[in-house]
Amino acid sequence: PRMIDRVIGVAKAYISRVGTGPFPTELHDEIGDKMIEIGGEFGTVTGRRRRCGWLDIVALRYAARVNGLTEIALTKLDVLSHFETLRIATAYDSLGERHTEFPRQQRVLYNCLPVYEDLEGWSADISGVTDYRDLPEEARTYVERIEELVGVPITSVGIGPGRPETLTRTPA
Repeated sequence: PRMIDRVIGVAKAYISRVGTGPFPTELHDEIGDKMIEIGGEFGTVTGRRRRCGWLDIVALRYAARVNGLTEIALTKLDVLSHFETLRIATAYDSLGERHTEFPRQQRVLYNCLPVYEDLEGWSADISGVTDYRDLPEEARTYVERIEELVGVPITSVGIGPGRPETLTRTPA
């Protein structure tokens, strides 16, 4: 593994999950339904709806650390174009205790409630954007805040399902 100098992790701009298990940021409302519909969050074999929720920085930071990520490719940013406010879970509260690190025991995770940071959303259609710098300021702020919280550069941003809809980004 010492010969590998780039480890790129792929993450959605929100979270989805198949099956049961703890999911602190899961949305059981019209916002979650909208993410499912716009994001096409249905199982490819069963057609079953995936569970969706706001981005979980605690889990993403943990995944970045254990996998040794050197950069992140953020996908499905376009799905969030339809929300007035975006939320990012920056920590968990569990039985009165604040967790900024991913819990080692699943039973703790079941009791976790997300601690959110809210960011302003955008309503512009971003699917035709060809340069990261041309994204709405709110979209760039969202991407850059994720990068700051996770501590790993985001080097590409997906704004649609096609290959040409992947923007290359040079972190500051």
